[in-house]
Amino acid sequence: MNLSSLKPAAGSVKVGKRVGRGQGSGKGGTAARGHKGAQSRSGYSRKPGFEGGQMPLQRRLPKFGFNNINRVEYKALNLDAIQALVEKTSASVITLELIRENGLCAKNDLVKILNRGEISSAVEVHAHGFSTSAVESIEKAGGKAVKL
Repeated sequence: MNLSSLKPAAGSVKVGKRVGRGQGSGKGGTAARGHKGAQSRSGYSRKPGFEGGQMPLQRRLPKFGFNNINRVEYKALNLDAIQALVEKTSASVITLELIRENGLCAKNDLVKILNRGEISSAVEVHAHGFSTSAVESIEKAGGKAVKL
C-alpha cells in the first residue's frame, strides 16, 4: 500500500450533480432552485417552525400558564443523600464545597435540604435552604442546620 493507492471507502463520498455551471450541464440558469421566491435566493434559511406561510403550530396553540421571572430554583438534596455523604467522607461538617466535589450539585446551584430518609450522624449541614422537618431531623440527630 502506498499514498497513491489510497481512496475513500465505497459509498462514503457522494458525487452530486454540479449546479449553476451553464446551460449545457442540465442544471444551469436557476441552478435547480426554480424561479423567484425566498428559496431561490442565496443566503435563504428557513426559520425553525416555519410552515410555508401556514399559521405555525406554536402560534395556533393557546398560551397556557404563568412563568414567574422571580422564581428561585433550588437543587433538592435529601437527608439520605447527606447520610450517604457522611458515611463516604466521614466529615463532621457538610459544606457546599463538599457537596459539589461529590457531584451532588452543580457549581451555581442553590441547595435545599429536604426530609426524605433518615440521618443518624451528628453533622453540621450548610445549605441555602432547609425544610422545617429536615431541620428537626438534623437537630434530633445532634447536628446543626446552617442557612447560608
